[in-house]
Amino acid sequence: MGITVQTRNDGAQLKRRRALVAGSVGNFIEWYEFGVYGFFATIIASNFFSADGSGDLESLIKTYASFALAFFFRPVGAALFGRLGDRIGRRPTLVIVLLLMSGATTLIGVLPTYESVGILAPLLLTVLRILQGLSAGGEFGGAVSVMTEFAPPGRRGLYGSWQSFTVALGLLAGAGIAALLATVLDSGQLSDWGWRIPFLLALPMGLVALWLRLRLEETPSFERARSVQSEPTAETAVPVVQPSVGETARAILLGIGRLMGWSAAGYTFLVVMPTYLQSSLNATFHQALVASVLANAGFAVTIPIAGGLSDRIGRRAVMLTGTVIILVLALPLLNVLQNEQTSLTAKGFAVFAAGAAVGLVAGPGPAMLSEMFPTSVRYTGLGLAYSLSNAVFSGCAGLIITWLIKETSNLDIPAYFVMATCAVSAIALSTLRGNAHKRALVD
Repeated sequence: MGITVQTRNDGAQLKRRRALVAGSVGNFIEWYEFGVYGFFATIIASNFFSADGSGDLESLIKTYASFALAFFFRPVGAALFGRLGDRIGRRPTLVIVLLLMSGATTLIGVLPTYESVGILAPLLLTVLRILQGLSAGGEFGGAVSVMTEFAPPGRRGLYGSWQSFTVALGLLAGAGIAALLATVLDSGQLSDWGWRIPFLLALPMGLVALWLRLRLEETPSFERARSVQSEPTAETAVPVVQPSVGETARAILLGIGRLMGWSAAGYTFLVVMPTYLQSSLNATFHQALVASVLANAGFAVTIPIAGGLSDRIGRRAVMLTGTVIILVLALPLLNVLQNEQTSLTAKGFAVFAAGAAVGLVAGPGPAMLSEMFPTSVRYTGLGLAYSLSNAVFSGCAGLIITWLIKETSNLDIPAYFVMATCAVSAIALSTLRGNAHKRALVD
């Protein structure tokens, strides 16, 4: 009897580990690519959006417009793949999403430039960015559903934090590879062909991720819901919650409010910052990448800590604390970077602290969203809330900040953007129930 129980426990642990890894790996690739695109924004601008090969502010704005466009297709992908994932299962949907994501990213690495094919170059790039947006929209909802639905009682915050943790790992990997290429290649080589290498690496990454996802089993929550719907019995059936469209829409809007500060601060400090440092503060490409690595390191360090802590004291306490810290420190931290008299050590600490503050919100965020929706609409609901928030407040961050700086010459714009969104999120997060983390997921 003891051996049987131990075997079952070992089997459950194996399934959970597979769920974490398989759910995380696609997310890693997604954010690795988005990071690489942000880090190489100035080079992409000169190769795809400038007829004369210059990386001026106008071509940079066009580059961020393409970046933003991909984010606006995320909600479409979230609705499309979310509905599919809530009907046929998390596993098969995540396999489809992965193939689309890794394929589109790899193709960016072989695209011809404006110099070679003219206006066709930015059009092809934009099409691939749209495909990436669709796949990214379907990735988050499925990955978080898998992680939280496999999580043991009292561990959803920690398990869900892996989604955010692999965001940090993906961005760090993108920044690390970009920094390495900037070190071993001269600026001409980097602009000519070196920038392609990070995108082409998505092919072997995608193959490994595909192998992992094909070994993934369906989640217990989805299996229970499907079993009850197909063969209900009076003795075993547990009612499957089917919320109305209005209830789901209200939950999605509330989720957007709770996430918008995280979305804006995350992309401003972790992705847009390298370009801001180069275009507005005259930093070198290498200096900007080092700053990005430090910010993402701070982000990565606090994510699992915040996720685990939210399992003990609640999502509201941890996320609200992080949001308020960002709101209060955004402007002072930015001013530290702007001050030419500030030491490099102080500037490094400033970007590390900014990333760490975002991690406090991002760690419990996935579990918080998962707990807002029942199994029947979880993939769709949390995917739409996340993708809509990111479409407006992440995808448009670079475009909004760069355009406003151009129009106003005010270098504090990034801080004001982050502060405004965090103020709204603080209000939305205050509506969270303090004991929501202790309740079982609703089937």
